[in-house]
Amino acid sequence: MKQVVQNYKSGELAVLDVPVPGCKPGGVLVRTAYSLISTGTELMKVSEAGMSMLGKARSRPDQVAKVMQSVATNGVPATYRKVMGKLDSYTPLGYSLCGVVEQVGPGVDDVKVGDLVACAGNEHALHAELNWVPKNLYARVPDGLAPRHAAFGTVGSIALQGVRQGEPQLGEVALVIGLGLIGQLVVQLLVASGVRVVGVDPDPARCELAERLGAAACGDPSSAAVEAAVAELTDGHGVDQVYLAAGGSSNQPVELAARLCRDRGRVVDIGKCRLDLPWNAYYEKELDVRFSRSYGPGRYDPEYELEGRDYPIGYVRWTERRNLACFLDLLARGRVDVDPLISHIADFDDAVETYRRLKDGELKAVAVLFRYPEQTEEGEAEAPAVAVPAVRRGTPSAPARPGNAPVRLAFVGAGNYATSMLLPHLAEREGVSLSTVVTTTALSAANAQRKFGFARATTDLDGVLGDPAIDAVFVVTRHSSHAELTRKALLAGKAVFVEKPLALSEDELAGVLAAVEESGNDRLQVGFNRRFAPLLQEARKRFGARTGPASLRYLVNAGRLQDGSWYLRQGTEGSRFAGEGGHFIDTASWLLGADPVSVYAVAPAGNEDLQIVLRYPDESTATISYVTTGAPGFPKETLDLLADGKVLRLDDFVRASVYGQKRWVSSRLPQARDKGQNAELAAFVKAVRTGGPMPVPLESLVATTAATLAVQAALAAGAPVTLARTP
Repeated sequence: MKQVVQNYKSGELAVLDVPVPGCKPGGVLVRTAYSLISTGTELMKVSEAGMSMLGKARSRPDQVAKVMQSVATNGVPATYRKVMGKLDSYTPLGYSLCGVVEQVGPGVDDVKVGDLVACAGNEHALHAELNWVPKNLYARVPDGLAPRHAAFGTVGSIALQGVRQGEPQLGEVALVIGLGLIGQLVVQLLVASGVRVVGVDPDPARCELAERLGAAACGDPSSAAVEAAVAELTDGHGVDQVYLAAGGSSNQPVELAARLCRDRGRVVDIGKCRLDLPWNAYYEKELDVRFSRSYGPGRYDPEYELEGRDYPIGYVRWTERRNLACFLDLLARGRVDVDPLISHIADFDDAVETYRRLKDGELKAVAVLFRYPEQTEEGEAEAPAVAVPAVRRGTPSAPARPGNAPVRLAFVGAGNYATSMLLPHLAEREGVSLSTVVTTTALSAANAQRKFGFARATTDLDGVLGDPAIDAVFVVTRHSSHAELTRKALLAGKAVFVEKPLALSEDELAGVLAAVEESGNDRLQVGFNRRFAPLLQEARKRFGARTGPASLRYLVNAGRLQDGSWYLRQGTEGSRFAGEGGHFIDTASWLLGADPVSVYAVAPAGNEDLQIVLRYPDESTATISYVTTGAPGFPKETLDLLADGKVLRLDDFVRASVYGQKRWVSSRLPQARDKGQNAELAAFVKAVRTGGPMPVPLESLVATTAATLAVQAALAAGAPVTLARTP
């Protein structure tokens, strides 16, 4: 395997071939996906290695003292040989990574082979393709968290332990001195704790970044603006806490801390800066100076780190490992965002050049990641894949209903979308009977009954599913419940209309299809309404058939959500694109007449914008730009389809045009946007009434759902994801 090493005597950096570590008891063997370069700690070591012997001695007086003690004990010749031997050896770099468990050692039962874990330790989380990691120095990565983000786990734990030492309280004001990697994370953790933050750093770009991530104000340490911001936020009393996250030989940080801290405030040292405390300033304010020891309790304790002996949670609430797991949880829930901190991602093979560029100042960075090739057991690259499960239909459990009676509908959920976009089209429709509305709260059910004329309102879902008089069930609830409610309704023999998304995971999708196979009931429609829009239907007809591959561009100007929207609860409701993106993938696939075979996705740092490329069997491509940072006055959806010398253009379901041998342009008269809900509902009701085919084949619904799920997988992998059809 390959590993990054450094010779401290010569300063040489290299990527060496070294033996694979054994998987010892009490730990796991991890294949690295991403490892993080600490642009503070590691670059300091790299810079020191390039110094002369005198320079090395000046930079490490602690080591000089050990050498002098050895001289006194063992004599000059023996000490010289010992020191030169140690200096002229390769030493490892790195201490924060994310990877996949490849082998589990005896005594480990909390992870299994294939699990994604974040790992810590300057002896166990190295820049190497494989690492053996003891059990107290890894934590399982929450589902949905990208590996490149989980690689920040160790530095996040360092920042988290520092914040814990400061004991922040809601409403307090803190000063963070040094806005490098650790400082930026401390800012976000404090903001998440309800603390207002002022940042200090001589680099204007880092100050601007910290303000984007939540700091109230930032500035140069000599700037009057910092003191003014502190005075304004604290009514002149001074900050409650100061976090020293700076390095270097200047004593300015500790002097600034004393000047801007309130009486009896707390000063926490996280970084490695000079600490010549000005006695009078610290004494007069009786400042409480605290140190934060790396990742937390357990650090440097061999019984904890190497032997796996945990500290009882009743006595030590936050250990190294519990800090690591906590930080990963904060990342997964979106309380901390590390994407804006990633300045560069380098291939692992380019490690030496990357360090050189960092050292020379050619590469300005807050955080840099090494990306490792994903390999099979044979050593060949393997593309990530998301399964598109096959649809298996069992024997139908019930015959089709007679076509002369009204179609009796039940609604599960009666939120904004149901009451504004679905029920108005159904309430007056001939041949439809709104039988029952089911909600979790009695009042919302009563409101829907009053507005739309449901015969009955209830909170009893099981009673509705067991009612033989109900022909079809509409599932219009929050995303996290769609798959389970759909599964239950199918097993109950009902036709089902479920709003997108059908599922938020591959397991949920598999559960729905298992219900189809078990019950023989494939009467399912997902609310992908845009393919039913009259304007788009007409434009597709005018465009006509095509013979060659097509290029499709779909711009979705999604806009920002209001604070507090349940769409932002990614931990339970999935990402925003997972909830809405199926619309656009389904529309593209319908226009191209096929299901995608691969998905690639990228996201710019610091926002929710997505660029998604879908590839189809005939080499057609569809690019979906899902952006939240556009102007709110610009149309939400614009689409262009180009093939065979023809162009189809759709402008937000208001106007459409086709350019070819003849030009067609829809009416220029203002008209309401019709995104196809009415036509979609009509097709669904007709299918239920007649027993005919559902409006969209189930295979297509499954393929679109799998492609939507593959977007998150592609973001995590940083590579195209194959949509693998299962037999």
